[in-house]
Amino acid sequence: MRTLRSEWTKFRTVRGWVLGTVAAAVAAVLFLLVGTVSSSRHQGEVGTLPVGPGGVAVNDSFSFLHRTLTGDGSLTVPVTALTGVLTDPAGGPDGTLPGVTPWAKAGIIVKSGLRQGSSYAAVTATGAHGVRMQDDFTHDRAGHLTGAPSRGAPHWLRLVRAGTTVTGYDSPDGVTWRAIGTAAVAGASVEAGLFVTAPAAVDTAGGGGSSPATATGTFGRPAVTGSWQGHWAHTRVGEGAGSSGSYVPGTSAGHRASGDGFVLTGAGDIAPVVGGPALGPAFTVETFLLGTFVGLVVLGVVAVQFATGEYRRGLLGVTFAATPRRGRVLGAKAGVVAVAAFVVGAGAAALSLPLGEARAASARFTVLTVPVSEQTRAVLGTGLLVAATAVLALSLGFLLRRSATALTALVTTTVLPYVLALGGMLPSGPADWLLRLTPAAGFAVQQTLPRHDHVLSVYTPATGYFPLPPWGGLAVLAAWALLALGAAFLVLRRRPV
Repeated sequence: MRTLRSEWTKFRTVRGWVLGTVAAAVAAVLFLLVGTVSSSRHQGEVGTLPVGPGGVAVNDSFSFLHRTLTGDGSLTVPVTALTGVLTDPAGGPDGTLPGVTPWAKAGIIVKSGLRQGSSYAAVTATGAHGVRMQDDFTHDRAGHLTGAPSRGAPHWLRLVRAGTTVTGYDSPDGVTWRAIGTAAVAGASVEAGLFVTAPAAVDTAGGGGSSPATATGTFGRPAVTGSWQGHWAHTRVGEGAGSSGSYVPGTSAGHRASGDGFVLTGAGDIAPVVGGPALGPAFTVETFLLGTFVGLVVLGVVAVQFATGEYRRGLLGVTFAATPRRGRVLGAKAGVVAVAAFVVGAGAAALSLPLGEARAASARFTVLTVPVSEQTRAVLGTGLLVAATAVLALSLGFLLRRSATALTALVTTTVLPYVLALGGMLPSGPADWLLRLTPAAGFAVQQTLPRHDHVLSVYTPATGYFPLPPWGGLAVLAAWALLALGAAFLVLRRRPV
């Protein structure tokens, strides 16, 4: 404790180190404000996204033929076809070609209301993933039927509501049924019926561009049990196709009777919003924390000088004379810079979020909503990211003894891979490996937009997605910091002052 107090006294009594620590926080926040101002000048208004039950920004746009179900009941229907129209990238005679996107959907849904973002459970045939049961946007389970539905091999779908529990089933023949899963949809009465939607086609191999898509589902006669009210009514939930694309020119949401069944046409998606080029310009929590790497460099200078300053001034021998156990001195210095860096990192992040949201609101710019728990993890994780990097910088200072050399090593291994990978200056393969193996992996702790297998997008570093999960990436950085700290300890024990 005495050694720790002594090192803290050294740190706080050197004006340059204290001012540098404050400057790190200021630099991080100023970089954010300058960056968002620049973005708002060059991008147009995006709009407001609905928020799902879990607090996540969602797409909730589809063509819906529905009735009101009061209490318990069931809905059963065969899907006999799922077709569609895509935008022809080659232009074509009319600019379109037949086809459906992999996650185009034609199925049945129980939804707590017509408001976008309201709770739901659905069983649906898809363009390329067979039958799925999905609920509340983020949950997706595979059914038992694969391939696409057809008149000769329809996909029979059923939803049964008992209390607030909704159970999904599928069947190849309408006789033998297998359960897929359950979900909860609250409310005394719900809207239930047939739906069709189609997210935009995403070119995952050619840079992530997207183009409009429209789907059409053909349904047999719907069979219902329980207390249903009113006649079948058609609603286009959401404006257009929401943030997931748009209708192919010349198409629109609609429905018509076909024998004793229906044909529905729609576009959009019922799914969480993800990042990537398909979404277009938008602010995320990660955007608001972009200034972290600037503050990290400034704080890295402070941490390096906290190690090399005593070499340069010839005071390290005095320090070791007062405290002969050199490992204790190193540990105390690491503790001081780690705590100071954590306070700076977490404080700057906590300040950046409301400032960034206010700047986005004033510019009428979309912010992708995430749960408060995710925001809190990103703020505290930023503190840990900066703290671990400061310990790494301190260790490099002791190992290399020269401030410029140590800082160059820090920037080269931590900041440069981050900038190259997220700036799109490297192919996705090398970028992924850099963010797995170098200390830059620690920036993954700031990511709040998860990958979703049932949402097609370009999940690469250039679109804001790290190859490691948040805590996994931070663990890689921590391992580097501990490795460097251990090497510094060995060097201090063996190298003369």
